Amino acid sequence: MKAVVQRRYGSAVLGDLDVPVPGQDEVLLEVRAAGVDMGTWHLLSGRPYLLRVIGFGFRGPKSPVPGMDVSGVVREIGPGVTGFAVGDEVFGVCSGSFAEYAVAPVSKLARKPEVLSFTEAAAVPISGGTALQALRGVHPGQRVLVLGAGGGVGSYGVQIARALGAHVTGVCSTPKVELVRELGAQEVVDYTVADFTGTYDLILDCGGHRSLSRLRKALTPAGTLVLVGSETTEPLLGGFDRALRAMALNPFVSQKLVTLMSRERGADYDELGVMIEAGAVKPAVDRTFPLSAAVDAISYVYTRRSAGKVVVTI
Repeated sequence: MKAVVQRRYGSAVLGDLDVPVPGQDEVLLEVRAAGVDMGTWHLLSGRPYLLRVIGFGFRGPKSPVPGMDVSGVVREIGPGVTGFAVGDEVFGVCSGSFAEYAVAPVSKLARKPEVLSFTEAAAVPISGGTALQALRGVHPGQRVLVLGAGGGVGSYGVQIARALGAHVTGVCSTPKVELVRELGAQEVVDYTVADFTGTYDLILDCGGHRSLSRLRKALTPAGTLVLVGSETTEPLLGGFDRALRAMALNPFVSQKLVTLMSRERGADYDELGVMIEAGAVKPAVDRTFPLSAAVDAISYVYTRRSAGKVVVTI
């Protein structure tokens, strides 16, 4: 099969690999599309170096094929699999989705909503699942601020918060203002012109590296701050230092400071599927790249110019 092959950090090429064999509680997927996010860039580049230390491979990546978001068709069933059959159209998360075939654990899969194409479905799992987990507990009438509202997680955060009945303010750059408005944000702030104001019950921070003190000032006394990502060029921690400070401070303040380590769960993708079928959530796909240009897709995501998600089609 054709696959993007990565033997060392910093480079990858299109090559040939054997088709993988599904193991216990796994299925073999014929991959139709694979989503791209900043996590893909981190695993390709090996930066920040903290990733290597915590288990993703010290000298080189553990997985020879990048990519995690996936949509495709089940072609083979592994031992112990129930609930899925050959021919099912699914979406979810697996290791090595930048390939013509990939093996996926059934615990991280859900049936693809009929209203979505494979390209759209591949844009959902990681970003949509992260936003869903970040916003659990939001109540109707609450004020939610989404920082990085025009990106992958942020575009879902705006829609899910609206679906939960919140009043949503989205913060983004100028080229993404119209998209964020279309996604349903009642207020849109272009941070290149002015910063956000007001107080919020929940802040979902998907971009930038604003200080904890600035974010806490915008929270109600019992509000919640959810940190999803913080991108800096610092090579060791890459912005994770702010998350560490939030975890250290959290026990001593009335506000809830959450560093979200999202989990990949098929049940969440089923829940998102229901919201998608109901019309409450729709993937925002900025552009697609063929498998042969997957590295270009990763580089494009790193520029942070994409409005919504980027998808590799197979």
